Amino acid sequence: MSTVAIPAAELETLIARALEASNTSPINAASVARALAQAEIDGQKGHGLSRVPSYAAQARAGKVDGQATPKVKRTRTATLMIDVASGFAYPAMDLAIAELPAIAAETGIAAAGFVRSHHFGVAGRHVERFAEKGLIALTVSNTPQAMAAWGGKRALFGTNPIAFAAPRRDAPPLVIDMALSEVARGKIVTAAQKGEPIPLGWAVDASGQPTTDAKAALAGTLVPAGGAKGAALALMVETLGVALTGANFAFEASSFLDAEGPPPGAGQLLIAIDPAAFSGADAFADRFATLAEMIEADDGARLPGSRRLALRAQAAEIGIKVDMKLLSEVQLLATAR
Repeated sequence: MSTVAIPAAELETLIARALEASNTSPINAASVARALAQAEIDGQKGHGLSRVPSYAAQARAGKVDGQATPKVKRTRTATLMIDVASGFAYPAMDLAIAELPAIAAETGIAAAGFVRSHHFGVAGRHVERFAEKGLIALTVSNTPQAMAAWGGKRALFGTNPIAFAAPRRDAPPLVIDMALSEVARGKIVTAAQKGEPIPLGWAVDASGQPTTDAKAALAGTLVPAGGAKGAALALMVETLGVALTGANFAFEASSFLDAEGPPPGAGQLLIAIDPAAFSGADAFADRFATLAEMIEADDGARLPGSRRLALRAQAAEIGIKVDMKLLSEVQLLATAR
């Protein structure tokens, strides 16, 4: 694979131009571009530049409405419902991240549910933005069917990511971000695009047999992380992100990866917690610092996130390394009219 380094701002501009050329409003294109460029910076390539061709194709076909404006309704003192209106999820996330902190300051806990949504990329980045404001945050999202219930053979659940973030005193926030499949589907998508094999144990093919073929894995089902426990957590996400919001279950949602069919109509839940409403912001910071120090003092143990922070420093210094073939494809999209 040949790669080239590109400055983050240049990559973000390129992605926005490709989407604008594909029936997406400038404000929505900018929101999506920020998220995808950040995913590239953070090494989450399955949620970065590789998504641009499929996003662009879906916007051109109308599977995602690139012109949509998310609509927010305050349903209770501390809850919002956001209709993503079959548009990109990122502008809706931006809206929630702008609205929820003030509500959480008033009520202690605030939450937003999202309906008629789409792929929301790196879940950890959404909650990290709250932690940067001093809040604890948790988010869940369902995705199109990819994983069977424990003991079953039919794909009923998505990879269904969960992410959590907490602020730290004098340190970057703690961010925990995981798919509930053994591996995020985006990594298999990237492997399929490159024609590379995947490790055994990530997925089974359509006949239920273990496979190292990325394309066969996409046609089959993914293995849940932690076996029955991962499958149970995926069920929890379907309940919180879908049954609670009125969105489409994974088995009802169309693919995030192609321009075929109706909008996926995925669902998400985002919860923000103000530590000041409990033991107090300073008390929380002190107690969390104790926990973090104990982990870091244990030889060989580490808090999640060190790789992400190192990659951010690297990108700031030398730019983001991206696949040249994929970059050329996005450049062509940016000039197409």
